[in-house]
Amino acid sequence: MRRRTFLGMSSALALRPAASFAAVTRGKVDPAELVAFEKARVVKQADRYLGEPPITVTAASSPRSAGGPHDFFSEGDYWWPDPKNPNGPYIQRDGMSNPDNFVEHRKAMVRLSLQVPALAGAWLLTRNKKYAEHAARHLRAWFIDPKTIMAPHLKYSQAIHGLNTGRSIGVIDTLHLVEVARAATALAPALSAADSTGVKGWFGKYLEWMTTHEYGTTERDAKINHGTCWVLQAAEFARYTGNKTVTEFCNKRFKTVLLPNQMAADGSFPEELRRTKPYGYSLFQLDVLSGVAQVLSTPQDDLWTFALPDGRTMAKALEFMVPFIADKKKWPKKPDVMYWDQWPIRHPSLVFAGVALDKPEYVALWKTLNPEPTVAETIRNYPIRQPVLWLEGKKRS
Repeated sequence: MRRRTFLGMSSALALRPAASFAAVTRGKVDPAELVAFEKARVVKQADRYLGEPPITVTAASSPRSAGGPHDFFSEGDYWWPDPKNPNGPYIQRDGMSNPDNFVEHRKAMVRLSLQVPALAGAWLLTRNKKYAEHAARHLRAWFIDPKTIMAPHLKYSQAIHGLNTGRSIGVIDTLHLVEVARAATALAPALSAADSTGVKGWFGKYLEWMTTHEYGTTERDAKINHGTCWVLQAAEFARYTGNKTVTEFCNKRFKTVLLPNQMAADGSFPEELRRTKPYGYSLFQLDVLSGVAQVLSTPQDDLWTFALPDGRTMAKALEFMVPFIADKKKWPKKPDVMYWDQWPIRHPSLVFAGVALDKPEYVALWKTLNPEPTVAETIRNYPIRQPVLWLEGKKRS
């Protein structure tokens, strides 16, 4: 399928004006071919979800939560009982996830982030209303229905038993709502006015919380991938809700904080390389930073080609990491302490950069990788899974 065919298809789908793709199509990488490549996978995935009802935070609870039935609750991954004081506060074991911590709300949100984007993608590709209708059921349950709605905050996320009822780093848990917001945008023509208003209203309230509450502003200033994840969330939720002030803030932060403070001259991410899982965290950081560039770029201000005075760019980050995606045996650091064998997967950074930077070799590599990991930890660090929602009708204006 060539570019002319794709433009016609974009117009038919009517998610965005067909001409909007001109800004990111530079001739070598055909987004239409990528959409066609993904169709069978996305539709098959969505078909699996059609019979599964919504499950929100109200379906499970923990006696350790300080919140109520509508409040999202999770516990820090790397915190364990103290062998020297079993009844005392938990202690940290960085990189080692405690399987006994409460994760049911996180599982429910990840489930939402798997199902709604797949259903939205299938609706875009087929225009079969069954996909949009089922996605709408999930959106209403999570963001509108007073019986099952999640409260628009994360006051009780990433709690540590015996130490606190919630932490700022918990804001990373809603990273899985980024592609839900993207899906809601795609589904807009198929949603009722009440559903659209309700879902967008919830995201507007949550965006206000994460940009004003102490937990949100502290997370914003984190020096590791948490700070990048805050920007991706804020940027996408601002795009969805039309908050230009937050959009401009995120654009400036990408240029003045994320790239200068998190990327080294060779394109690596030093803060991630210091972790006990440097390979997985470097991949995660690259994917999230690529998502930021994808959300915020415009024809007038393309973050994919933005360069710091010393030459650091998104392209430099890809140049550093791609060889280790293609051949993990070349990785110069020690293997990650956990989940080393689960990486790499079909990283969105490869397809986003492939289109934006005219790198067909990145897309070719992306096609060879696993698009549907089954290990929970890998899924948790893979928040962008449906390129159709990001490439189809991408507007950069």
